[in-house]
Amino acid sequence: MASRIKPLTAAAAVFALAGSLTACGGNTAADDKNVVTVYSADGLKGEKGDGWYDQLFEDFEKKTGIEVKYVEGGSGEMVQRTLREKMNPQADVLVTLPPFIQQADGKGLLKEYRPKGSEKVAAAGKDPGGAWTAVVNNYFGFIRNGKELKEPPRTWEDLLDSSYRNKLQYSTPGVAGDGTAVLIKAMHDFGGEKPALDYLEKLQANNVGPSSSTSKLAPKVDKGELLVANGDVQMNHAQSRSMPNLDIWFPAREGGKPTTFALPYMAGLVRHAPHDANARKLLDFMLTERAQHQVSEVGGGFAARTDIEANDDNAVQLEKLMKGVEVFEPDWQDIGKNLDRYVDAWQSATGS
Repeated sequence: MASRIKPLTAAAAVFALAGSLTACGGNTAADDKNVVTVYSADGLKGEKGDGWYDQLFEDFEKKTGIEVKYVEGGSGEMVQRTLREKMNPQADVLVTLPPFIQQADGKGLLKEYRPKGSEKVAAAGKDPGGAWTAVVNNYFGFIRNGKELKEPPRTWEDLLDSSYRNKLQYSTPGVAGDGTAVLIKAMHDFGGEKPALDYLEKLQANNVGPSSSTSKLAPKVDKGELLVANGDVQMNHAQSRSMPNLDIWFPAREGGKPTTFALPYMAGLVRHAPHDANARKLLDFMLTERAQHQVSEVGGGFAARTDIEANDDNAVQLEKLMKGVEVFEPDWQDIGKNLDRYVDAWQSATGS
């Protein structure tokens, strides 16, 4: 992409959302008592109205009569917009990937609320103080065009080959949750910040450029405009239903095992939400047994509740996909504390 977006602090990225919010009715949400407004990271709404959010919101509206107003963007964008509106909140529910939900809490944007069903969510999936709870479990991954690539890449080192020049793109760290995940995984796989940044500096020769949205990369990979991009398992698995050339994979270091880490969608109640009661009802609804079964059945993801035993076709495919992949646990406390510094270092290394 030709435009450049400065992670986290980009006024342009924040203000650009104003128009989309108006189109979704978000600016008038506070005046309507029968709505609930959700600010969310992308990935859970389907390309053709067939995603988990699509089914969830439809069921919720039928059950409660409460209309869901929806605004999506990168995790960092959603937090920044909520922060800009802190004195006059427009959102009721905020859903982002880590470490952005932790940042939102640190900036005083979230209010303690433990949804019904959250007692069934593993301790790692919820804030001890009740500020946020996982509603969909997920894992970070990459996608490649399975049709165009006769010799598909398997390692980070493979991506440095000149055949990927202008055919590779990853979303922007600090703006997109999955983009930030690229940096986190590289730091883990390469054994630290410096070797990871050294690698990403080399990779920049092949990188098309910044992207504020990860979900928009998948259609480009499916069409062959890109050969490789980043993503996440839930989103890309759901997209693959209408994009048959997507192949989900997990880069390894040369000679090592493929790795990934959990990247759940975390939901929280916005402090001073204009529709606090409606927000609580929606958060409760997200963790009902029916909604959690639909995470895999409809959304192609992993249930956040540990008592949900999914055996649908998507669940079987996901289990097969994850076989042999080493799952590590990031130090979210360190990442949340030092994210701005890591992103600045990435910008310096890549010239982004």
